[in-house]
Amino acid sequence: MSGIAFFDFDGTITEKDSLLEIIKFKHGSLKFYTGMLANSPYLFAMKAGLIPNQKAKEKVLKWFFGKLKEEDFQKLSDDFSTQIIPSLIRPKAITEINKLKDAGFEVVIVSASAENWLALWCKNEGLSLIGTILETKDGCITGKIVGDNCYGQEKVRRVKEKYDLLAYRSIQCYGDTKGDKPLLGLATVSFYKPFR
Repeated sequence: MSGIAFFDFDGTITEKDSLLEIIKFKHGSLKFYTGMLANSPYLFAMKAGLIPNQKAKEKVLKWFFGKLKEEDFQKLSDDFSTQIIPSLIRPKAITEINKLKDAGFEVVIVSASAENWLALWCKNEGLSLIGTILETKDGCITGKIVGDNCYGQEKVRRVKEKYDLLAYRSIQCYGDTKGDKPLLGLATVSFYKPFR
């Protein structure tokens, strides 16, 4: 195949963080801010580098979605994917994606967000997906992440696990934060904050 393109999702393709937006979609603004205040010690500790990104994220996921039945969470995710995600997309990003697809590139979303709420949007757009996997136990969401959060070096590991990069003449990568820098390092051509 001639080319493959890897895109970060939140902030690169979207205007807003999809995790925060799906929380608001499910719970409304009041419970969103209440929950964020309750989790603020973990969020501040993460920002200060005292705890890993994954630990803070799991606390937030557990607070807002813990014990939600898996099928209810997937229904919520699919509704969010069709009703909200299209309004979050940067127009320049979808133009670039369509241009790459027309040129014969495989386009892959590589995201720290959960595959649950990205899968349907990606399917509808004809895109492949590598995202964070959420744990379920006894048919319910626990808030834990299976393995590692798909962030930083884990994005590279997951990409290499799924794709033989030597098979592609062109590898284009798109990102917008330090967590995307390892992914950008895989590219023959990389783009940092390209759609702003």
